[in-house]
Amino acid sequence: MKYIDPHIHMISRITDDYERLAMAGCAAVSEPAFWAGFDRGSVESFRDYFRHLTEVEPKRAAQFGVQHFSWLCINAKEAENVALSREVIAMIPEFIDKPNVLGIGEIGLNKNTPNESRIFVEHLDLAAKLDELVLVHTPHLEDKYKGTRMILDMVCGDSRIKRERVCIDHVEEHTIGPALEAGCWVGMTLYPVTKCTPARAADLVEKYGSQRVMVNSAGDWGPSNPMAVPQFIQELKLRGHGESEISRVVYDNPLTFFGQCRRFNWQSAG
Repeated sequence: MKYIDPHIHMISRITDDYERLAMAGCAAVSEPAFWAGFDRGSVESFRDYFRHLTEVEPKRAAQFGVQHFSWLCINAKEAENVALSREVIAMIPEFIDKPNVLGIGEIGLNKNTPNESRIFVEHLDLAAKLDELVLVHTPHLEDKYKGTRMILDMVCGDSRIKRERVCIDHVEEHTIGPALEAGCWVGMTLYPVTKCTPARAADLVEKYGSQRVMVNSAGDWGPSNPMAVPQFIQELKLRGHGESEISRVVYDNPLTFFGQCRRFNWQSAG
């Protein structure tokens, strides 16, 4: 079955993973800007990183017939450095019209601090001014519900932001409801340890339905599995769900969400 992984950090994966994804039916990946495993010290390091996202990864993916899309921002873990964050935000317009860029992301909160909130709002302001899609990172574990509520308050508090153009990512059982009720899209991240397992994500699809719902592997520096979306597909198949219903979550929904980006150029493999 063809699928799209709408949130996977391929910079942290070896090239062989692109081959594995392609063989499993992955037609495209979407890679948000994120933490490098350390706090970067200058805006020039982000300029190099954005070049990697917009120039290097699309070429790596294309070797295996996989389309690569990306998002731009400074991650919430580095938002405590407000001066650097503002330099990066000011630099984003240099890259925003690259053909594989979908919008601003993954912005959000990490520890729910005032500086993180300030930089989140400034990212939202840029997205509103440039009419861009927004991909949002929600905090981990004990901070998730509070952080998600704070994020939704800030998103809903800006009348320029269209909620159907915002995806609240890493939702779990206690946060998916508020995000969907706010009118946003949601992403469920399939991690081996934290966030959602394929079985838990399948439970949520059965409870909340498939409208405005996506699943992803994240595939980042920590324990993660780039083949998590195929595992989710298999979980739904074993529960008796039909191919059209499964495809809606793993293929049609990402296409619909991404399709709101004016630069989105989908080249279907057929």
